[in-house]
Amino acid sequence: MKKVVLASLIAVSSLAPLAQYALAEQPAARDGAPAQAAAGQVQLSQEEYNAYNNAKTQTTPAAQATAFEAYLKAYPNSTIKADVLQQLLFAYSQSNDSTNALGAADRLLAVDPTNFRAYVFEVQLRRQAAEALTDAAARQSGLDAAADYAQKGLAAPKSKDMSDADFTTLKAAGYPIFYSAIGTDALGKKDNAAAISAFKSELGAVPVAQTTSPGLQLQDTFYLAQAYYTSTPPDYVNCAYYGSRAMDYAPEPYKTQFKQVASYCYRKYHGKADGFDDVANVAKDNLTPPSGFTIAPAPSAADIVSNLIATTPDLAALAISDKEYVLQNGKPADADKVFDTVKGKSVEIPGALVIEATAEQLKVAVSDDAVQGKVADFAFNMKEPLKVIPAVGAKVTLSGTYASYSQSPLLIVMNDAAEVKKTATKPAATTHRPATHR
Repeated sequence: MKKVVLASLIAVSSLAPLAQYALAEQPAARDGAPAQAAAGQVQLSQEEYNAYNNAKTQTTPAAQATAFEAYLKAYPNSTIKADVLQQLLFAYSQSNDSTNALGAADRLLAVDPTNFRAYVFEVQLRRQAAEALTDAAARQSGLDAAADYAQKGLAAPKSKDMSDADFTTLKAAGYPIFYSAIGTDALGKKDNAAAISAFKSELGAVPVAQTTSPGLQLQDTFYLAQAYYTSTPPDYVNCAYYGSRAMDYAPEPYKTQFKQVASYCYRKYHGKADGFDDVANVAKDNLTPPSGFTIAPAPSAADIVSNLIATTPDLAALAISDKEYVLQNGKPADADKVFDTVKGKSVEIPGALVIEATAEQLKVAVSDDAVQGKVADFAFNMKEPLKVIPAVGAKVTLSGTYASYSQSPLLIVMNDAAEVKKTATKPAATTHRPATHR
């Protein structure tokens, strides 16, 4: 009888190669006498041991895979079947045979449903296959499968023959892969909360230095920024923070791409670009926003209105578009101040775009924004019913008296209104003078 020591995977990388393993063999018992099985050891017949040893000592991964397949065919119920399947998985992986590697992982989980190593390969191989697809639905389905195996991997317990130290090493290498797959899958399904949770767990599960090198964690730092940006409502502060951290460490062309998202989020929240470099410097030195980190928000519309009123000596002189901005966005007291400057006054408004029309009322768009959006911002209540109703989309000149307004949606009501018809002017008479002869 011969005794063997089962393989132990001690490092797993999300980059290439997928996994490394260490395999040690104990000396065989002498004189063919049975040997006592130590921890992690099993007894094999001489014939089975020879087949196993032949596979294990092949010099290339492809030859190892072929020999291990032959071993499993000859000994389908081997007491070391799980160990052999694990080595077969490594051999296929090192041969860059993703299809057979995934099949070996499936077979290994059928024998050992909680095998942590198999889950690492399942997640990585299924994710790689999914991300190579161009069909969006098929891609998401593949990511769903990878995330499902990742959840099972996170729940996988330590095997009874593995030391606590080895399992800690395995988790340190495998958990970031699991969290990344879960986050990417959730982001694709617009489950932003789950994506944010997974990506933050991933970044917290690796040494900080690992998040600053081109690779999975730096990519997922940017994906974390995207998850914040596409949340409802968008979290522009965290988008700007994690986007700028990804920008800080990414090589080109990714640095420029990451900066576009980070600076956009910063401007959306802050209102302008000044101070963005300060945020990028803080993010470069801190994986997560430090205590007390803030970005000053842009002034609110109501603040802008208050400042406009405070700095405008004659509110009646404001342009129509500015008055509309105040009426729509200002505090009621500020909006009333501006409307009071025009209430009861009659004006003539040329070029109003007809949005709705009846004989008694015309709803028209006057400001540039209203015209572009084809929404009415003025309602003219006609003093006398119109004999000819203008067509929707026509431009008309109207007169009326400011009567009232509503803020949301903005609508300014004009009473005693009338359509102003343009008066045709006759061309000046041509005077004929006799030609002058020299």
